[in-house]
Amino acid sequence: MFPNKAANFSYVEVAVMVSLLIETQSLDFVVTGCSSGQGMMLACNSLPGLCCGFIQTPQDAYLFGRINNGNVVSLPLGLNFGWSGELNLQYTLDKLFEDEFGCGYPKEEAKRKRQDADNLVKLATITKRSFSDILDQLDQNLLRKILCRESFYNYLMTNGKNQLLLEKLSAIKLTI
Repeated sequence: MFPNKAANFSYVEVAVMVSLLIETQSLDFVVTGCSSGQGMMLACNSLPGLCCGFIQTPQDAYLFGRINNGNVVSLPLGLNFGWSGELNLQYTLDKLFEDEFGCGYPKEEAKRKRQDADNLVKLATITKRSFSDILDQLDQNLLRKILCRESFYNYLMTNGKNQLLLEKLSAIKLTI
């Protein structure tokens, strides 16, 4: 996303970017993180269109994918990366994408687990507003910083499918 350029974004700014990627339908899944992984998870879960899990082990990753069926995972990028820490990261990502998402786990509880995940999505549609609805209320400095990142903005415009949100973002970009 940021080729050959240093970028300094807070975890809150990155979470807004993740929400824009998902809400514009530019991507359907994001792997992200921060030092502890917790702040990014909290920031993502406060934004439209995101269901973020905190995964620090292969077991966490496997269960999140099978049971919670979310669209973002947050990793603790500043923890557990001593000797062979790269192996834990690789095993965690392997387990995350090993099987079909949202299939339920364990098998004897799969139907109930799928229903719970569906109920969570329904609750989120009731309790969270869309990005289009909150755009005017966002801190304009934060939004300006994100939209001025040309590689990010161009990715949204090229790959996004949510025309209403893309048009609103384009209009804001013209004022910058």
